[in-house]
Amino acid sequence: MTLFWILCAAMLLVAITFIAFPLWRKSANNNDVLRDAANLGILRDQSSELEIDLRNGLLTPEAYEQGKHELQARLVDEVKISEQPVKLPRNPAKLLAIALAALLPLCSVLLYLAIGNPDAVLPQVSIVADADGIIRSEEALQSLEKKLKRMPKNPDDWWTLARSYTELKRFAEAAKAYEQLVNLVPGEAQLWANYADVFAMANGQTLQGQEVVKLLDKALQLDPNNMTALALSGSASMERGDYAAAISSWQKLIAQVPPGSQDAQMFNSGIQRARELLLAQPGGKEKLAQLSAGKNAPETAAVNPAAAITGVVSLSPALAGKVSPTDIVFILARAAQGPKMPLAVLRKQVKDLPLKFTLDDSMAMQPQLKLSGFEQVVVVARVSKSGTPMAQPGDLEGLTAAVKPGAKGLKIVIDAVVQ
Repeated sequence: MTLFWILCAAMLLVAITFIAFPLWRKSANNNDVLRDAANLGILRDQSSELEIDLRNGLLTPEAYEQGKHELQARLVDEVKISEQPVKLPRNPAKLLAIALAALLPLCSVLLYLAIGNPDAVLPQVSIVADADGIIRSEEALQSLEKKLKRMPKNPDDWWTLARSYTELKRFAEAAKAYEQLVNLVPGEAQLWANYADVFAMANGQTLQGQEVVKLLDKALQLDPNNMTALALSGSASMERGDYAAAISSWQKLIAQVPPGSQDAQMFNSGIQRARELLLAQPGGKEKLAQLSAGKNAPETAAVNPAAAITGVVSLSPALAGKVSPTDIVFILARAAQGPKMPLAVLRKQVKDLPLKFTLDDSMAMQPQLKLSGFEQVVVVARVSKSGTPMAQPGDLEGLTAAVKPGAKGLKIVIDAVVQ
């Protein structure tokens, strides 16, 4: 960095020398003084010629005296004689040279800071992560931290650092990384949900803190159907004894997972436990009746069999080395034009590939956003490294062109890495 600025200073010095030095040497011309000096020189030459002509006998003394009088008269007329010394005018070229010498370095530095990239001259650190984008080497983690101190506005590096610390169960450091990340990318619900998770783990492994609740509320405000936030919010409600809220959160989760899947069974077990605890509370029966009546439960989407989409998902052999058999695979349909929220979601694992799939209205995440309600949709198959439907850098993905609901026999190859 120091060498860079030294080179910049040297080049500016050369530029100033070529621009300002010629201006400094340039003098302002005083036309009157130069003209008088020229006339005086001419008259002196003519006076010398008269004396020579007199000595050579070419002029008579009378003619010589007459010529001298004429030259004296011309001297008075043509040459301005002043008793005061001539004061040369101020040289504007010198003032311009001084101004340029001062403004050229100042403007150059300000322009570079405005449109240049000072971080580009910093030494580049090579950070080695595994296939999942996780750094496990302490030396590499320290190098990444040093890099972020110099360039703190790189969300990708903060994301890598946060995930690495989480994987290594260094939750306090992961929470600090997520704090920086949500400041840089405040509109991602999944980041706020992850932040709440590691913050809880770093602070007594409890979801009861006000800070955790605030982080989860922020995530659900951005995305009311975020699976991580809903799961944690339900667990937090269970910890504080608000069993009705836990049931409501987990019911929203069940609507997003395939019926009969392991996730659905886990959430159903949680809901059943929350129902039992709610019934043991005063007024619990009334609250449970309200939930059963659907006042806090999501509506069930009506199924339109004609809109069901079927096909086969496979993984490109070129990417087989980048996944593990237990990685989560999401197969989802989203509107080609309109909201990006999935209209139908199916969750599987890499070990299930190649996989025949069916997407229909029963898999809708919201009753008002059904597969059959849109003219064209895009079907996406994604290997999620984070375990969430939201695409993250490093995920593997394949997708179709826009198709109509009811399309059959689609073939999707997961062959691209999400950047």
